[in-house]
Amino acid sequence: MTTALHAALLPGPRARPRVDVERILHPRSVAVFGASDSKDKFGGRIMHFLVRHGFAGDILPINPRRQEVLGRRAYPAIAAAPVPPDVAILAVPGASLVSTVQEAAAAGVGCCVIISTGFAEAGVEGAARQAELVRIARESGTRLVGPNCMGLIVPHHKLALCSSVVLDTDRLADGAVGLVSQSGALMVSIVDRAATDGIGFRYGVSLGNQVDLEICDFLDHMVAEPQTEALCVYVEGLLDGERFRRGLAAARRAGKPVLVVKTGRTQAGVKSARSHTASLAGAWEVFEAVCLEEGAVLARDPDDMVRAAHFLTRHRAPRRGGAVILSSSGGGCGIASDRVSELGVPLAVLTPESRARLGELLLPPQADNPVDLGGRRPPEEIEIAGDVARVLLEDPGAAYGLVILTSMPFFARRTRLIAEAALATDKPVMIALTPGAAAEAPRAALRELGQFYFDRTEDALRVLALVAGYDALRASAAPAAVRPAGLPQARALALPEGPLTEGEVKRLLAAYGVPVAAERLAATPEAAATAAVALGFPVVLKAVSRRIVHKSDVGAVRLGLATPDDVTAAARQMLDTLRAASLDDGLEGFSIQPLIRGEIEVIVGARRDPHFGAVVMVGLGGIAVEILHDVALAPAPVSPERAASLIASLRGAPLLTGARGRPPVDVAAIAEAVSRVSWLAADLGPRLVDLEVNPLIVRRRGEGALAVDGRATLNPKEEPRP
Repeated sequence: MTTALHAALLPGPRARPRVDVERILHPRSVAVFGASDSKDKFGGRIMHFLVRHGFAGDILPINPRRQEVLGRRAYPAIAAAPVPPDVAILAVPGASLVSTVQEAAAAGVGCCVIISTGFAEAGVEGAARQAELVRIARESGTRLVGPNCMGLIVPHHKLALCSSVVLDTDRLADGAVGLVSQSGALMVSIVDRAATDGIGFRYGVSLGNQVDLEICDFLDHMVAEPQTEALCVYVEGLLDGERFRRGLAAARRAGKPVLVVKTGRTQAGVKSARSHTASLAGAWEVFEAVCLEEGAVLARDPDDMVRAAHFLTRHRAPRRGGAVILSSSGGGCGIASDRVSELGVPLAVLTPESRARLGELLLPPQADNPVDLGGRRPPEEIEIAGDVARVLLEDPGAAYGLVILTSMPFFARRTRLIAEAALATDKPVMIALTPGAAAEAPRAALRELGQFYFDRTEDALRVLALVAGYDALRASAAPAAVRPAGLPQARALALPEGPLTEGEVKRLLAAYGVPVAAERLAATPEAAATAAVALGFPVVLKAVSRRIVHKSDVGAVRLGLATPDDVTAAARQMLDTLRAASLDDGLEGFSIQPLIRGEIEVIVGARRDPHFGAVVMVGLGGIAVEILHDVALAPAPVSPERAASLIASLRGAPLLTGARGRPPVDVAAIAEAVSRVSWLAADLGPRLVDLEVNPLIVRRRGEGALAVDGRATLNPKEEPRP
């Protein structure tokens, strides 16, 4: 359900919320609808977990058929409870849920946590029931979590307001990581796996359909709360993208890592044949760009996300440098070195002092990073594992440690020595044990020391990449974009709605300071030839039509025409081609432009994302951009410096700076054009659908860049509200 629908259901002002997020997560009293003694029932499990884990507040069982539940007095209805509880949890059939929530709201309940399913996810009737929940919440001030969620887990408050069997444990693992998830079953599975790994959470929050309280409500609370040191977020869809972005920015300012797993990576949310920009800057790509802009790390796997958060809370100081690799196997060193490099993490370059110290312990080929413990100098009875680990981890160029342990003599003892060195450093060290049962004693030693470990090298590598990725993001915060002097206000310009012609787009670009190619318009082939003479040869001839999107695809572009006769003939042939394709309807004439030559073609685009607003894109390829797919995105507006960093991130960036003997091109001119297009996109606001400069012809360094073609689509102008 969208934010707009929330608002539309009740046009008037919302009632003041009865409780805030702090009270919902730390309630003084909870009511359990459907409370039971039986752990086979939802309400029974919830009661058992609340009691078992020691919730110290009041527990109010609601059950009209019971006098007491688990030794606590039961009440036939919520209205009969002695005080309105801060939070009530409801696991009742979907058909009766709305009336139950209405009763809870009438009784003064602060928040209802709704486990029940059968709402918007279940079709039209369910959506109608969901709309009723929204109405009740807005009118009463009772907050809602869910429906279709698994509830709340707050270990430090002894609150297990959840029916999942994973809570049937001796204790709730406490920690400094906050977890917010749209999926309930995934949330409790993450909590259970993390507990097995020895990782606890400060909060586990499942939100389901987000009919009222949503991701950002809990994200904002955890960012502001000192005890939450890192956040893990599982996202399926956002209700308020701009608020989510503000939350990420606040976390960055607070120095709190945010790690995100989002579904929908392979589905572009916006597909349009009208625009390369729309197809390349889909929903996932925009979400990724916003997260990177605000310093949030995107993970592909929930376990990786949580494990990386664990390391980041244990090692909070900023890091610069590379990885040092230690293994008991030459093969382990080789695999790890390749994979670390492939993941974009550099290998640390050891100081001469570190190499000299290693040279006392290892043979010359092994006395450098990476280190194979098998290349030892001293005899086997002299233990070197701990000493080697300390030398590596103490090196000033080492930001991360990666230890890959295969079976070896004195396996448990050597593992313990390496772990002790890891625990003594302030650097994150990922230890992977590759054997199976043969590594049980080393695993036990690591658990005894409290050193986290992995059972697969790839698991350790992925977490290392996430930790290093966060360090890179926090070290590269982009400066705020400053509006260039002299820009007009796009919304005040007289612009048509729908598709714009190339000439209209160029006038808009020129108004924002983007250099554009000269252009003359002609109504007939003969007039086109006359215009070409005035411009000077060679020229480019194009058809002018709002119906034609990609002119080169339909024969509506001719390049390098050298004489008036060439222009006349090309224009007539173009007319015949367009008529044959039934594209002559709406033809407004011809555009004649000088043939612009440069060193490389670049695309600069922008579009408005429904969640995050304007985004800007830059890439290489011209007409081949969708084949190469070498583009970079950022939320608009951006400074020229930020635009330059986007350009530098392209795979083809070396082509711009002189690779293989090519002359360096004017990257500064590209960055300036990207920045100005981003301001245009931001200023257009809701009017922008998409805009594209393709190609931007880039000349040699210092010689500038020129927009030679462009297209855009605009929404109707917003009328002032009465």
